[in-house]
Amino acid sequence: MKLLPAAAVCCLALVFLFDAALVEARSTPSAQGQWSSMFVFGDDFADNGNLPKLKRGQTPSESIGEDTTRQWSYPYGSYLSSRGPTPVPTGRFSNYHIQSDFIARILGLTEAPPAYVLTPDQSCDPSGMTFAFGGAGVHTVSKSAPTLAAQVNMFASLVNDGVISKDQLRRSVALVAISGNDYLSGADVEDAHLSSFSDMNTYIAGVTSEIVKNVERLQKLGLRKVIVNNLHPMGCTPLQSSPSNYTTCDLLGNYGAALHNNNLERLMGRKNNAHIIDLYTAFTDIVNHAPRGLSDDAKKFNRNLAPCCVSAYDNGYCGQRSPSGERLFELCENPDRYFYWDEMHPTNAGWKAVMNALEEPLKEFLDRDYVP
Repeated sequence: MKLLPAAAVCCLALVFLFDAALVEARSTPSAQGQWSSMFVFGDDFADNGNLPKLKRGQTPSESIGEDTTRQWSYPYGSYLSSRGPTPVPTGRFSNYHIQSDFIARILGLTEAPPAYVLTPDQSCDPSGMTFAFGGAGVHTVSKSAPTLAAQVNMFASLVNDGVISKDQLRRSVALVAISGNDYLSGADVEDAHLSSFSDMNTYIAGVTSEIVKNVERLQKLGLRKVIVNNLHPMGCTPLQSSPSNYTTCDLLGNYGAALHNNNLERLMGRKNNAHIIDLYTAFTDIVNHAPRGLSDDAKKFNRNLAPCCVSAYDNGYCGQRSPSGERLFELCENPDRYFYWDEMHPTNAGWKAVMNALEEPLKEFLDRDYVP
């Protein structure tokens, strides 16, 4: 998602309003599974350090990252409780682990593979590499975030140069995490005048077609298994539910997400060696369930639609500070009791609950024989 202050996010016509120690996955993978390497593509749901840090003394508005670097600052970082020690920022858009970390654990890794920009040139970690950039989409959304196709090009270059070996590819799984940035007003899209439902369907079809096209490219480059996120219920993000004081989801936003998912499922069809991760259902079961039918995971959270970290002002954002250094945001006492960390992204506890719900079907997919 566009990682500017929330007020800078407005909607396309139908859908959504929208150093410290580096954490790297360099431990030896589990010997139990055949998948010991992972390549990650997409956006802020999977970025673990690719967006640039601010230079010393530089303000966000002066940075080449265009205000997209807050994940390197407090309160973002690797900690579980706001009462604990000062968190260590790791470039993740959460208070600890993100989706790709939990998938990596399922593969037997300790966490998601190292970020592309933090990896020495012409090298690849045995655990793989993360090409995902916060704010990315299939179209150009942020100048600092390469598109999905550009990320796949980076990967292809390393494959063609022999930096990523054929042997590693045979043991590798890919994650494609595209989470809705293309439906924000910042997307650079020609002729995207969404004044009707027909326009909307055409635009969504283009987004989903581009996702599938890149899935096919990854498979042709030698990746054996590809995991693809569908779109989460974007109408339930705090950015969308804040007008109701975090009590109800925006139905139009969720309708747009459902259209995206229907298109994606139709285009993916019965594609061999690819699997859609149903984030929409997993998120919905937690944050938008009927009060009398709350799932066990939903019961772990206090206010399922409210963020742990929220700006003190309507036009602000989590982590914002005044020129004098004063905090312009409020932080909850216990992030583990909140599903959402900020206006768009889940907490560590939120991601854990989501991936617990999706672990079994994912394992079943990974256990299936590869179909040449």
